[in-house]
Amino acid sequence: MEINKQAYDAYVKEVTPVHNKWLSIVKAFLVGGAICTIGQLVSTWFMNSGMDKDTAASWTLLVLIAGSVILTGLNIYPKIVKFGGAGALVPITGFANSVVAPAVEFKAEGQVFGIGCKIFTIAGPVILYGILSSWVLGILYWIGRWVGIF
Repeated sequence: MEINKQAYDAYVKEVTPVHNKWLSIVKAFLVGGAICTIGQLVSTWFMNSGMDKDTAASWTLLVLIAGSVILTGLNIYPKIVKFGGAGALVPITGFANSVVAPAVEFKAEGQVFGIGCKIFTIAGPVILYGILSSWVLGILYWIGRWVGIF
């Protein structure tokens, strides 16, 4: 049975969501800005509590990651991502969400085959290539220092 091209095109146009680019940009800006503002407030609070800048930055990252993981587990962060798009996915909180979300989704399949196998579905390649590229760059830097380039 041959499908009528015009009817198919009309169907696709009907079911395809329409996005307002400028509204999406504003939402991403607001959500990303809110995450960064929270991070800055946490960092400032840590520094005012007596931590040096580097230690405060480390603890701030831990707080943001933990918050993202908890909100993902409570099914709140996916709603933030749906609203804010890239504004919620680009910061480190988005990376933590991408690690935890598959684990939450596949927990019914068990500890090993569900959580263990699926937890790095999205983040695994990022971790793998991040470690690999940093290792290669470290070797190149070491060779450059040994030769006298750096």
